[in-house]
Amino acid sequence: MIYPRFGKRLFDLTVAVMASLVLLPVILLTALVVRVKLGRPVVFHQSRAGRDGVIFTLYKFRTMTDLCDATGRVLPDERRLTNVGAVLRRWSLDELPQIWNVIRGEMSIVGPRPLLARYLDRYNQRQARRHEVRPGCTGWAQVNGRNDLSWEERFELDVWYVDRLSVWLDFKILVLTLISVVKRRGINAQGKVTMEEFMGSKVP
Repeated sequence: MIYPRFGKRLFDLTVAVMASLVLLPVILLTALVVRVKLGRPVVFHQSRAGRDGVIFTLYKFRTMTDLCDATGRVLPDERRLTNVGAVLRRWSLDELPQIWNVIRGEMSIVGPRPLLARYLDRYNQRQARRHEVRPGCTGWAQVNGRNDLSWEERFELDVWYVDRLSVWLDFKILVLTLISVVKRRGINAQGKVTMEEFMGSKVP
């Protein structure tokens, strides 16, 4: 198909460049707020698994402190998430640096969300199909429950997207993403500020 092979990359670059220009004031203001309230580093980076399982560095605005307990162990996410960070997450502003990942070709605007590199050997064969496409800034799972979903439900939605990838579906997901951001749906898992670690599926 033409779109998955050629059109999607053109779609990504067009949206990413336009977004970077339109959102530049928001990006700069967010960076300034993070610098003043949280200090350095302003941008958080982490290894994630991309297309075909290739590891890349994902960028986000920092939302947590580096607080540790008396033994030197990092405190739970709930203790480290700041008020400023919570606001950035609520409006998905912490994700803005990923526009650079899209321009670099490591991510797509729409696709399965990139997860931690250490999860790679924990997927079953079907779940691993999520890596047949570039990971996205938003995706089908994000507009159908986001962090309210279980890992198995998220992976099923990811595979559903891979099998039905089209320009119309990508456009639909973009529109639904804007609605989800405005309504602030599914930002956190129930009672958590981040998803629990994926330890492998019970379903073979």
